Amino acid sequence: MKSSASPTVIASPSQAVAINNVADISVITLYFVLVIGIGLWSMCRTNRGTVGGYFLAGRNMKWYTIGASLFASNIGSGHFVGLAGTGAANGLAVGGFEWNALFVVLLLGWLFVPVYLTAGVITMPQYLMKRFGGNRIRLYLSLISLFLYIFTKISVDMFSGAVFIQQALGWNIYVAVIALLIITCIYTVTGGLAALMYTDTVQTLVIIAGAFVLMGYSFHEVGGYQALVTRYKDAIPIRHNSTDPSRYNISDQCYLPRADSFNLLRDAVSGDLPWPGLVFGITIIGVWFWCSDQVIIQRCLAAKNLTQVKAGCVLCGYMKLLPMYLMVLPGMISRILYPGLRGLMLAVMLAALMSSLASIFNSSSTLFTMDIWARIRKDASNKELMIVGRVWILCIVTISIAWIPVVQAAQSGQLFDYIQATTSYLAPPIGAVVLLGVFVKRVNEPGAFWGLIGGLAMGLCRMIAEFVYGTGSCIFPSSCPFVFCGIHYLYFAIILFTCTCILVLVISFRTPKIEEKHLHRVVYSLRYSQAERVDLDVTEKPKTNMKTQVDVENGIADMHPETTVAEPKKKRNIFIVCCAWFCGISSEPVPEPTEEEKAEAMKELTDISENTTWNTVVNINVIIMMCIAIFLWGFYA
Repeated sequence: MKSSASPTVIASPSQAVAINNVADISVITLYFVLVIGIGLWSMCRTNRGTVGGYFLAGRNMKWYTIGASLFASNIGSGHFVGLAGTGAANGLAVGGFEWNALFVVLLLGWLFVPVYLTAGVITMPQYLMKRFGGNRIRLYLSLISLFLYIFTKISVDMFSGAVFIQQALGWNIYVAVIALLIITCIYTVTGGLAALMYTDTVQTLVIIAGAFVLMGYSFHEVGGYQALVTRYKDAIPIRHNSTDPSRYNISDQCYLPRADSFNLLRDAVSGDLPWPGLVFGITIIGVWFWCSDQVIIQRCLAAKNLTQVKAGCVLCGYMKLLPMYLMVLPGMISRILYPGLRGLMLAVMLAALMSSLASIFNSSSTLFTMDIWARIRKDASNKELMIVGRVWILCIVTISIAWIPVVQAAQSGQLFDYIQATTSYLAPPIGAVVLLGVFVKRVNEPGAFWGLIGGLAMGLCRMIAEFVYGTGSCIFPSSCPFVFCGIHYLYFAIILFTCTCILVLVISFRTPKIEEKHLHRVVYSLRYSQAERVDLDVTEKPKTNMKTQVDVENGIADMHPETTVAEPKKKRNIFIVCCAWFCGISSEPVPEPTEEEKAEAMKELTDISENTTWNTVVNINVIIMMCIAIFLWGFYA
């Protein structure tokens, strides 16, 4: 080990080192047994045969499950690889993404979720349809959300997780992907949201405990935080440590550590993550992800009540303090040396990967089933919706695998930048429309729709230009014109968000407003209104032999299937019977609930009253967490 006074040599492993010792294999085996066991247990104890049970876990989740699931759904293998990789390359500023999020997640629990609950919806596109009416906004949000899931989250998580497994086990990258997907799909397809949230709780414990051990080991090997500060500045790649850099005609900034590596807030012009972008740009992206993305919202809507949602958000916020120390700083240490407990690290990566993928699979399945298929097939039965939701998961998996080579070539290997950059081009218009829709009553459907379309056009101009010209690197800069690619992606997110807001407001104020009778309990200022709401999303009368479309979309009384006349039982194929049981799909008719039962169920689901004592406890924890976060921002700024 070299002294801190001399440059540290970084040598990439010449080949993957397989995990073949008893300790590593035991850790991985124990992990799989634990996860599969929890998945099977949750499958057996939850109602998986109805839409409400499968997609919203029967709306019976507790705060610790919600908080753990929010964290695990967000922290995928792309986070581990992306945060660590960007930390190794550029320093700790990337941790600001995580510390910014803990403030935004509080907005979710205190401002947005109360409105979503009183609106009585399952998906975000359903909320926008209730808020604005019409089908085009709902269809747009469903399609763009599915696009973002496939081409950023799923493919990046699969690629980064597979790369790690490839290095640990020596497998082909596509073999590693398929193996991961088979395991993940088993409990995702069969268990529904409840199984995911219970396994997410266990996965969160694995992620945090394993990452803490690895962090401790890393800091021990490097000699502590002060040694990291000193030695990181001397960590130079081997080709430039042992040869003359001028021989390659490469600028110093391409391989030398940044002078501001340990600064959280960096120069507004020359910084790789300029501080206005880190503070405001990431907040805009966070409003989309934490306050309007289906993956996150679906977990909050599964809660027993609003207090459980708030407590879950606080727990998630506390855990978002950790990635800086569990991922970013160890990534910086990896620039100096290659410490590792391979079996434990693989278990942690698998936990992050599987929890993130499973969450996205379930949420994308919900979007496609409830907002696309249910609109096309208005008379779809409960059984049909269950089957479609599961088949869709298999479809997006196939598409995501095909996109992996593109992800592999993007952003010079800095996966976290790839995710954030792509999101910055597509998500701000959605965040703008949802934010204005929740808080500004005057915003109407034409303003929201054309705001989304205008924002999409701007975002696509940037994204397509980068796709055509390439993102470039320090060594090989991109030839993309400055007018398209010259602005930092976080600044672009601010500009795109602002332009969308202006467009939405201008069009809305120049077109007829939505009458207040349509806005009760779908905007923040009217969340406690007891007046009857006339839904804008009811466009046709339901068929007499079916539950109404409103009941289908709201999940009232678990999406009760239509009442049917009992028929003589026929002998059924044993294979079909076993598959139906494994997936929790029942072919037996279930009596339709009465109107009184539906009304009582809706009243319970949309109730946002809170226990004063527990609400006070939650609010005190919010203050404590925010004080800790503000101190850390100031300390590293």
